[in-house]
Amino acid sequence: MPNNQFKRGELYSFMTGMASTAIARRLQKNFKQEGIEITIEQWSVLYHLWKKDGMSQQELCNASFRDKPSITRLVDNLEKLKLVKRISSSTDRRMNMITLTDAAKKLQERTMVIASNTLNEALEGVSGNDIERAKSVLQQVYDNLK
Repeated sequence: MPNNQFKRGELYSFMTGMASTAIARRLQKNFKQEGIEITIEQWSVLYHLWKKDGMSQQELCNASFRDKPSITRLVDNLEKLKLVKRISSSTDRRMNMITLTDAAKKLQERTMVIASNTLNEALEGVSGNDIERAKSVLQQVYDNLK
């Protein structure tokens, strides 16, 4: 019997999308309650820059699984908020390196605590074994399709 036999309404991508959307909405709400006026999409770009400051826009595309126009728009808006700066690459003038400002660096700890608390709230009642199994299954699905 194939592994893709499912009952109506049990589309796995739909279920994972619902869970992802619910977490993103709650995280956005929690940011707003704490007076942090950035979107989840902007936060995800900052998250990658906190891991490695000074990435090119292409590296941000690859890290965040977004296309170039989306990253350009997000970086433009983060620049308007004075959270990132574009700096011309010293090795290739056609390329900009995206760097964090002091304001963005100050947001890191606050937003990471909020994100961690939100994820803990989302996973309440889910066993560690179930979490590891879900991660393993989703990683296998991703690996099968990349």
